[in-house]
Amino acid sequence: MKFYVFLLLLLSFEGYAQNKKCLLVLVDGIPRDVLKNTDTPNLDKISKNGGFGDAYVGGEKGGASESPTISAVGYNSMLTGTWANKHNVWGNAIKAPNYSYPTIFKVTREAKPNLNLGIFSTWKDNRTKLLGEGLSETDHLKINFVFDGYENDTVLFPHDKERLFIKNIDDLVVKKASETITLHGPDLSWVYLEYTDDMGHKFGDSPQMTDAVKHMDNQIGVLWSAIEKREKEFDEDWLLIITTDHGRDEKTGRNHGGQSDRERATWIITNKNKLNNRFNNGLAIVDIFPTVVNFLDLTVDKKVLSNLDGLPFID
Repeated sequence: MKFYVFLLLLLSFEGYAQNKKCLLVLVDGIPRDVLKNTDTPNLDKISKNGGFGDAYVGGEKGGASESPTISAVGYNSMLTGTWANKHNVWGNAIKAPNYSYPTIFKVTREAKPNLNLGIFSTWKDNRTKLLGEGLSETDHLKINFVFDGYENDTVLFPHDKERLFIKNIDDLVVKKASETITLHGPDLSWVYLEYTDDMGHKFGDSPQMTDAVKHMDNQIGVLWSAIEKREKEFDEDWLLIITTDHGRDEKTGRNHGGQSDRERATWIITNKNKLNNRFNNGLAIVDIFPTVVNFLDLTVDKKVLSNLDGLPFID
């Protein structure tokens, strides 16, 4: 009898798998050198247990996939695993996205319809235009947890020249994201924060930009605490990926959009440590999509996979 009880326990253990969750965080416009030269204890703690990788945006410089180092272009490269010559977002107006290159949210919904998706964003267009929630082209994609559009509320967030309203919105976005993670644990979520890019445009390489990065690090600490709480209380396995969408110009740090080394130089931080050679050699923002696909064990159409420009960076 003891043998059979042991066998049942063994089989149960072998069949057990932690519930996997993923949080993507994109913080806008922080070039690699600025991040490395700023005190960021929360990011350091995460990357010490996982990894910090030098990455790039902008596609193949001088090639068919060369993409502007502009915010929405970078967001969509992360979301679709492709460069602008495929996803067709060339600027922040997001005029005509090519939804035949689906986002990681759409393929997650198709592969595992019961999973919960979340977006926490300072910019409403990330959901309505890039993810294309509710559009026929995305099969009427539905996001379960939505907190965005605050930039359009000038009563609660009166617009000021110093852009402090964006800082306050970012704080609210983080608060809503941490609360939702703690209470509901969405299976795939995206947090987008803008304030660092605003400080870059306004002040360039400056103490104000450094302070904005430090503030962002505190926000990451809030999100990481929520993840740790979920992992401890619900025995979940979370993948956290933090990145940026572009660097800044070499002369002042105020601008971006071109193909200079500094505008293309970005970074990716993750809490996972089973990193392959891709993470240390040629890492790009388009590698996030296939990494999430592998981690969440998603079955994805072969045509979609064949069109990806990125490779997974976690074994």
